[in-house]
Amino acid sequence: MSMFTNKKNIALFLSISFMLSGNAFAAAPNTPMEARTGKTSIVYFTRDISPAGLIKIYDHVNKNISGRVAIKIHSGEPKGPYILARPLVKALQEHIPNSTLVETNTVFFPDRKLSDRDTTEHHRKTLAINGWTFSKVDILDEDGAAKLPVKNGIHFKEAYVGSHLLNYDSMLVLTHFKGHGFGGYGGSLKNIAIGCADGKIGKRIEHGGVGKTNLADWTRGKELMENFADYGKAVTDHFGKKITYVNVINNLSVDCDCVGVRAAKPMAHDIGIVASTDIVAVDQASVDLVYQLPENELHDLKERIESRDGLEQLAAMKKQKMGNDKYILVDLD
Repeated sequence: MSMFTNKKNIALFLSISFMLSGNAFAAAPNTPMEARTGKTSIVYFTRDISPAGLIKIYDHVNKNISGRVAIKIHSGEPKGPYILARPLVKALQEHIPNSTLVETNTVFFPDRKLSDRDTTEHHRKTLAINGWTFSKVDILDEDGAAKLPVKNGIHFKEAYVGSHLLNYDSMLVLTHFKGHGFGGYGGSLKNIAIGCADGKIGKRIEHGGVGKTNLADWTRGKELMENFADYGKAVTDHFGKKITYVNVINNLSVDCDCVGVRAAKPMAHDIGIVASTDIVAVDQASVDLVYQLPENELHDLKERIESRDGLEQLAAMKKQKMGNDKYILVDLD
């Protein structure tokens, strides 16, 4: 049975290679749907990575998006080769009324520079270099941080985010799904958990780096993934039903766009775009699709994900009741 169901018949779904989950809270990649627990969400899928394809899939998940809309992007380091194509994002931004691209600065160190996005001044230069010039980009922490509550957090009771986040009514999380040096993979959770945290306080706290100037001493593994979930939950709870998620699964480097020109060349072919109003389902579906790649294409990315305990992102979100790992994948093509 195909893993896809078309939009005329979404009652039947998925039987793919069985992997027993070693986690009580989320399914291992490609676990059959019948072996997953909880409610079922809808995830839309298209292979069409084009402006038309992106707009088509967004229109299936935009029901509650209204008012002032923040489109959370990842601006990338200067001249990064695998950043989301700007014409793709431009078309979607122009399609969404009253929308603004938003980002935050990277971790700031007063005594050294690790990024060309660590201050608003540096970040704006990088935005220009990378072609984010077709729209205003609101750097959320340009004027500092705001605190959001983390309800029943695993490690935190509050999250520090860019203060401008509070100026928006809705959020579209538009993510380039790929590998990540700390998280194993970067999906929708990483895009809001790290991506909405301010650079001077929030990111340092989330990485366990307060008072630690050596990055090797920062938090890794399961605890970091749980920190991601806490910060992600603060953002999703803040927007409630007025947040939705789109993952573009292409240029599948093992490295994040924050690595810039040093990012490893992708070994896998492009897969497509997935979208959902459920953050767990959209990231779980992205991981499931990646894990169906042929072994020679999957090997490096799987090693990156699992060596960083990246799958614990899904487990932590499920534990936080942020969504469902059981879903119907609706093929729009």
